[in-house]
Amino acid sequence: MRRVTLFVNGTSKNGKVVAVYGTLSDLLTLASNKLGLRACNLYNGKGGLIDDIALIRDDDVLYVSEGDAFIDPHSEGKMSDDISGSHTDWLTLNIGGRLFTTTRSTLVSKEPDSMLAHMFREKDVWGNKQDERGAFLIDRSPEYFEPILNYLRHGQIIINDGINLLGVLEEARFFGIEQLAEQLEVAIKNSHPPEDHSPLSRKEFVRFLLATPTKSELRCQGLNFSGADLSRLDLRYINFKMANLSRCNLTYANLCCSNLERADLSGANLDGANLQGVKMLCSNAEGASLKGCNFEDPSGLKANLEGANLKGVDMEGSQMTGINLRVATLKNAKLKNCNLRGATLAGTDLENCDLSGCDLQEANLRGSNVKGAIFEEMLTPLHMSQSVR
Repeated sequence: MRRVTLFVNGTSKNGKVVAVYGTLSDLLTLASNKLGLRACNLYNGKGGLIDDIALIRDDDVLYVSEGDAFIDPHSEGKMSDDISGSHTDWLTLNIGGRLFTTTRSTLVSKEPDSMLAHMFREKDVWGNKQDERGAFLIDRSPEYFEPILNYLRHGQIIINDGINLLGVLEEARFFGIEQLAEQLEVAIKNSHPPEDHSPLSRKEFVRFLLATPTKSELRCQGLNFSGADLSRLDLRYINFKMANLSRCNLTYANLCCSNLERADLSGANLDGANLQGVKMLCSNAEGASLKGCNFEDPSGLKANLEGANLKGVDMEGSQMTGINLRVATLKNAKLKNCNLRGATLAGTDLENCDLSGCDLQEANLRGSNVKGAIFEEMLTPLHMSQSVR
């Protein structure tokens, strides 16, 4: 078994004695753990690069670097004495427990107005604290500092996979490296894919339906289905709140108990659809076709279209017993031959609405606007108490 003593490149203090096993890569990993750095290279005492573990002998003294060139440890004292006079002096930073070796000119030259430049332009201006190895202590994240140091070295942004750009940006702002911060902001903006607002197709939605367990609530709030063909699909209990369903083909679709609150159904075709117990509060169905739809639930669950915009809709022949159309707008709508028995139409705008042939028995029309409405061929006579305006 061979034993060697490891020192951080450029120092001869706080060495670690370790046993040599396995490959050179294994020894570098061990050195990283023992010395708290990312070991990349091993040098002997004369600066020779060790590239094969077979070259290491028992009781060798080796110097570990993070990729930088060999620094003679015997020049350490001289460097400390001359540190204020030369802008090419080597120094070591302890960033969050990890050591980085660089030159003073690297920290000062590229971004002269940065915090790092002010910290290391002159000796002890900021009273920088050092650890027992002489490394300057800075309490920041080492993984985010590494790309910053490389930027100061060569002016390029090189960030390894898995490093969060937002973290590097925050460090750049902290150290006052403005040019890097601006470039990172652009890179972050460009890394976000543009939002896709294109409508979902029938094929995509059917695949979505098939992949969803039958007992799971299907949430489609705010999705864009504009112009999609969703005819004859089973869409029961689906939450379409605030979805864009304009110009959709929903003919003969089963929308029983679905939530269409504030959804856009303008120009959509829902002919023959099952709308038992549907919630369409404040939805926009202007110009839609709902001929022959069934809103009547035998169990007594009533469809709710309160406040809906139904201007110009065609609902001819629809079954709407007990439906709630309170304060809805049905101006110029066609409701010929509809069953509106027991419907709530209080405060509803029925101006110029065609209600001929409708059954309005027990319907509540109090406060509704029936100006120009057509009530011909009514199945049951309209009682005076049902309409007050």
